[in-house]
Amino acid sequence: MSVVGQTESSQRGDGLFAWHVMSHDVDVAVVPEYLPERSSPERNFYSYAYYVTVTNFGTEPIQLNRRHWIITDGNGFVENIEGEGVVGEQPWIAPGATYGYESGCPLRTPTGNMRGWYHFQTKSGIHFKSRIPLFFLRTNSLRH
Repeated sequence: MSVVGQTESSQRGDGLFAWHVMSHDVDVAVVPEYLPERSSPERNFYSYAYYVTVTNFGTEPIQLNRRHWIITDGNGFVENIEGEGVVGEQPWIAPGATYGYESGCPLRTPTGNMRGWYHFQTKSGIHFKSRIPLFFLRTNSLRH
């Protein structure tokens, strides 16, 4: 379990890194992966997938209503992405349950990073934000 608000990373058996942060009784973990088959480096197009799990360690159900991503490429270009829910859903997550999804991000550079937050609402109507950890996007050749 991570310290509240502190981002932690760990390398998995498949060589990918998992980034975690715990805030407001919600643990958010992200595993990014470079997709060489969907990338075209000669055209400055790099494609990444990221796998997210959101675990509710609170005492009541929560609904993920909105997301806010801050995406920074290797040249320092910053893009803010906001929207309702994730991958077309606004899921309810029961206490002790985990919700997972997969999404993607294109970049113009072989490196970059992402971070942000989710907006939640409890069953009793309390609204709060929970952090998405800072994680890094790198091509396979830049991982080592």
